[in-house]
Amino acid sequence: MNITTEQQDIKREKILEAAYQRFLHYGYSKTTMNEIAGDLAMSKALLYYYFPDKSELYMAVMRKIANDYLKQLEAKFGHFSDLRQAFLYQVNTHHEFIVHNYNFFDYFRLNEQNLPETIWETIGHIRNAETKLLADAIQIEVEKGNITPVNNPLQVVEVFLDSLHGIKVSGAIPHKKDFPPKEHLEEIHDKRLLLIDIFIKGLR
Repeated sequence: MNITTEQQDIKREKILEAAYQRFLHYGYSKTTMNEIAGDLAMSKALLYYYFPDKSELYMAVMRKIANDYLKQLEAKFGHFSDLRQAFLYQVNTHHEFIVHNYNFFDYFRLNEQNLPETIWETIGHIRNAETKLLADAIQIEVEKGNITPVNNPLQVVEVFLDSLHGIKVSGAIPHKKDFPPKEHLEEIHDKRLLLIDIFIKGLR
């Protein structure tokens, strides 16, 4: 019996979900293709038919959760009562995304100095989408007359996002790591919320 494209897509989605659950609970380094195949009651050979190695599977899962994250943002934007709500939603959603998927991102911590180009492409896609969404939120508030006109909303948002990513915990030595220890995430988030208030006041 020939397998249809639709059946292949369904199988592929099941593989992505099973792999995501493994990566989420055990991290990339402690997950094997054998375990993922076992979770699916699938032969290892069939799993390799869809994904040639674990890193390719991880990249596919990351693209999927990145798209889900962006869909969550996009579904809400344009429906805020003011600019602070828009920025607050983005920062809170991003924080929840990182906290929930912290174990999944052990791949980043292990390979931080040597991340594949496909990872950087996905990160860039997320950053561009976040920038556009927040810039659109600024433009909406300008058109409503709630804030003064902004010459370059995209550049303003880029400065904001750069500032967010530069926040460290008290006493921390500056470093390039994108994923600090999990126990630091709440303090970083609190400082990011403070930055929102400072930033919004500067636009009025």
